[in-house]
Amino acid sequence: MARTARSAVVIGAGWAGCSAAVTLAQAGCKVTLLEAARVVGGRARVVEAHGKPLDNGQHILLGAYSATLGMLRQVGIDPGTALLNLPLQMRYPPASGGMDFLAPRLPAPLHLALALWRTSGLGRDDKMALARFGTTARWMDWRLHTDCSVAELLQRYDQTERLTQLMWRPLCLAALNTPPERASAQVFLNVLRDSLGASRASSDMLLPRLDLSALFPQAACNYLDSQGGTVRTGAKASAISPHDGGWKVDASGAAVGGNWSVFADLVVVATPPPAAAVLLGPHTTPALCAQLLGFEYEPITTCYLQYAPTTALALPFYALVDDPDRGHWGQFAFDRGQLDIGQLGLLAVVISASAQASALGQAALGAAVASQLAAVFGRPELASPLSVQIITEKRATFACTPGLVRPGNDVGLTALALAGDYTACDYPATLESAVRSGCGAARRLLSPEFDL
Repeated sequence: MARTARSAVVIGAGWAGCSAAVTLAQAGCKVTLLEAARVVGGRARVVEAHGKPLDNGQHILLGAYSATLGMLRQVGIDPGTALLNLPLQMRYPPASGGMDFLAPRLPAPLHLALALWRTSGLGRDDKMALARFGTTARWMDWRLHTDCSVAELLQRYDQTERLTQLMWRPLCLAALNTPPERASAQVFLNVLRDSLGASRASSDMLLPRLDLSALFPQAACNYLDSQGGTVRTGAKASAISPHDGGWKVDASGAAVGGNWSVFADLVVVATPPPAAAVLLGPHTTPALCAQLLGFEYEPITTCYLQYAPTTALALPFYALVDDPDRGHWGQFAFDRGQLDIGQLGLLAVVISASAQASALGQAALGAAVASQLAAVFGRPELASPLSVQIITEKRATFACTPGLVRPGNDVGLTALALAGDYTACDYPATLESAVRSGCGAARRLLSPEFDL
């Protein structure tokens, strides 16, 4: 920059905070990134479980995630090698009585039409209902006059029970982490618009080959270091206050020698909503604080089952029919060995909106998931894993309910912006919405009207 570089503090090193920090550093700012935890990554990171590194949750990205893919490239991660690219699919184990939906790599919308025609496990009425839904959604430009639940939307457009069970319910849970009965139909349509309703590549499913920390947060920190920035973990921001046209940020923790303050021209608050409410409370409106404190949350549970290294599934991942009445809690199963050769024999089973499942306790849930895998794959040996590790992220996402109003990046304070996957966005709480929010917060502060 022609003039003296501005200083910036980003509070919170999740995917939103890391994205904000990278965007600010790219623009020439001297960035300090603060993270209260010992590791960066927020709710999408690697954790140590009995001496083994495991992601705190299995993620699927979409080809439509342009902001995330661009951010990966910015910090030196090649999406082509870091992510396994698969065509849009919803494939169930043959013994489960599900369906086999696989989109060929053809231009849109031909790829969906041919996939539907080829799909096994759906009857004529099911296929007609799916085709009718897609046509109607395009006709109304993927917009609703008044938001409603996904369940209401599906009923309104006469979606069959089987199609709902095998297609719409798992897609809703995977995308919004909220059951269809309580999930926002408009946000669901937004996701469908940018995937099923866009180019064929936009609907591709991308599975991380790297652990979630290596995929972005660690690379983001390395990028900041290369740009002269500073990353401090174990440093909890305790207060912010205006100072000389900018901001003073007070932090505490062993990483900063007990108590420490830093002064900056620009600040991005990229913490979870309750922490943001504490930091912003003295400086903003009670309405915003109430909004930040008013979110409800949904957990996600990932059950890792370790088998002999020779154990593998035929595909990198499968959809599963969740049926709590039968003790079947899993919704998707991933063969981690096909993503990372260092994890041969490791299967990851994801349970979204998992409050009821996690209440069983780890031992009972692990046994139930192993039994489910053995039954649906027709492989009795899967009932007896060598070990089981269950990781539940209790506040994995906010509950994405109809008509939910989310705060924007702009909180009415000069030289300060808010970032997080919970800020206003077309998408639910995803990696893409976190990255978009972080970049948006940084760009707002970098706009000419905020030049200092």
